Amino acid sequence: MKIIVCIKQVPDTNEVRIDPKTGTLIREGVPSIINHDDKNALEEALKLKDKYKDVHVTVLTMGPPQADVALREALAMGADRAILLSDRAFAGSDTWATAKTLTAAVKKIADYDIIFCGRQAIDGDTAQVGPQLAEDLGIPQITYVTHLEVNGKEVKAHRALEDGYEVLTTKMPCLLTAIKELNEPRYPSVKGIFEAYREKQVEVWSAKDIDINLNETGLNSSPTNVRRTFTPSPKGQGMILEGSGRDTVQELLFKLGEKHLI
Repeated sequence: MKIIVCIKQVPDTNEVRIDPKTGTLIREGVPSIINHDDKNALEEALKLKDKYKDVHVTVLTMGPPQADVALREALAMGADRAILLSDRAFAGSDTWATAKTLTAAVKKIADYDIIFCGRQAIDGDTAQVGPQLAEDLGIPQITYVTHLEVNGKEVKAHRALEDGYEVLTTKMPCLLTAIKELNEPRYPSVKGIFEAYREKQVEVWSAKDIDINLNETGLNSSPTNVRRTFTPSPKGQGMILEGSGRDTVQELLFKLGEKHLI
């Protein structure tokens, strides 16, 4: 079984701040981590590798050269191959352009049975790249996976809903997006860390290495326009109304009227 896991290196949200003048994230000095949902996706791929014979896990990401660190962490966790898509031509890609670029890379890899993605990235929260990648590849997809079973060339998954889950089955090749309820990601072993930095290599692919139309990647090819990014203003102090029921209701109506809420 050949598995591809798409991951993203993101800024640690505990350290993220927004520049009040430009409205953009301040990334300088902010530590980077593997996106949380992507770790769940990787863990599920590694669980399949632990359970079945002849499972090969390839980790794929698009980003600047420093994303090498995230890929080596994935190798340390147990992945077999790591590929970094890094080129100035890819810079500024939105979800549409990112999916197009990943599609070109997956087509170059060619041989795969399952593609795992995290549900969404914590620095975007769009949940669009995985489904767009599946559509571009023309393969079935199951999103919000909380439980997975593999039987030959068929997968059965529980897809989370607001009030429960639904059970879906599909044939390989397919794409699955993971959420935190799916599993608990493992920690890299000491042996795995040593091998990731001493024995394993991260392949770096540029735009020339994949069959990508340059009009479908990068900032100028991205149809999304971010109008404004801002930090929500803090809520005002609450108020406790005391007294009899009738008096309290009258005072509440008066206060709401002052705020033009009724």
